[in-house]
This record gives sequence, C-alpha cells and structure tokens, in this order.
Amino acid sequence: MAQAATSPPDRRHLRRAETIEQVLDVAVDVMAEQGVAGLSLGEVARRMGIRPPSLYVYFDSKHAVYDAVFARGWHRVHAEMESLAPLDDTTDLPAWLSELADRFVGWSVANPVYTQLMNWRPVPGYEPSPTAYEPAVVVLERGREVFGALQARGLFRPDVSPDELLRVWTILLSGVISQQLANAPQEGFAHGRFTTLLPQLVDMYRAHYAPGP
Repeated sequence: MAQAATSPPDRRHLRRAETIEQVLDVAVDVMAEQGVAGLSLGEVARRMGIRPPSLYVYFDSKHAVYDAVFARGWHRVHAEMESLAPLDDTTDLPAWLSELADRFVGWSVANPVYTQLMNWRPVPGYEPSPTAYEPAVVVLERGREVFGALQARGLFRPDVSPDELLRVWTILLSGVISQQLANAPQEGFAHGRFTTLLPQLVDMYRAHYAPGP
C-alpha cells in the first residue's frame, strides 16, 4: 500500500520557524554585548521591533531561550565534527586527530556566547533541560565512538578505556578554550596565545597514550 505524500509545511509554520531563528540570532547578539547572564527579552523584542509579550508566543521564559541557544550550539558542534573526512584505512590518524582538535577549538573560540552557555554555566539558576541537553549527549556518544575507532586502528594503547581517552581529551581542549576566551578573546583561533599551543598539546596527548613497541 502506497504511503501518502507528506505535505510541505504551510506558510504559517515556516514563518514561525523563521521568527524563532531570528529571536535566537538577536538573543545571541544581546548576550555577546551584555554577557550571557545579561540576556534581556525586552531588549530582544526592542531590536526586533515587536512588543515583549509577543516573544512569549515563541518562548515561555528566558530559560527557554537559553535552552534553545544551548541546543542550537551543540547541533552546530555536531555538524562541524561530522564534516570531517570519515576514518578509513587510508586516514593519516595523527593528522585527523589534530584536525578534530582544530575544528572543535576553532568553532568554540569563534562562538564565545554558545561556548560559555554550553560549557561554563554562566547564568545563575539556569541548567539545561533534558531536551536541550540531548544534542550534547549525541556529541559525547559520537566522541566515544570516534576514540574507540582510533584506538582500534592503533593510534592509542589498548589498555585504556575509550571513556578515559575522551575524558582527558575534553579536559585538554576545554582548558585551551577557557584560557583563550578568558584571557585573550580578541586574538582569535589562528593567532591566540593559547590556541597556537594546541598542536604541541595534541602531540603530548598522543605521546602519553601511544601504544608500546
């Protein structure tokens, strides 16, 4: 039995989705200027040229906006990581690992509002909801798969769990990101006093977990 064709979204739903994306874009701009904890829905409404109560058609609270930005950030990180070339038998594993580090740290430094909200808990009283946290879990699980695959291909010694490999890796990258954003956010990834040390740090990580002779 043939399935009925799925009808395209109507104009009203498209307009609503576009407005939600616009609200989030403006909210990120406000947070970039006022600090992540300084988000004001009144200011978001003013910049959009609407009355503040109109925002509650799309988000029922400020924390709902934070949730949406949090989830959007993790979705974008996931897309950035998945844009890497897939691992196969011809992959230069050390170079691939270095590219993975560059992609994650580069994105994080270029998107400080998302990075702070996703990693630092800068808003008193705000914790991401389980729904907002789901894409972060997807990224974590994907990372565990990747490090297991790198280990199976011989990049890391076999007596270490993929969980440890991933945990130490995230501590390493998060430290670089935090130092750069906290101390020299204006420098950017390519010339940052901390981000430019990333290749040496990745080499140290690889050396620590390298398989024996």
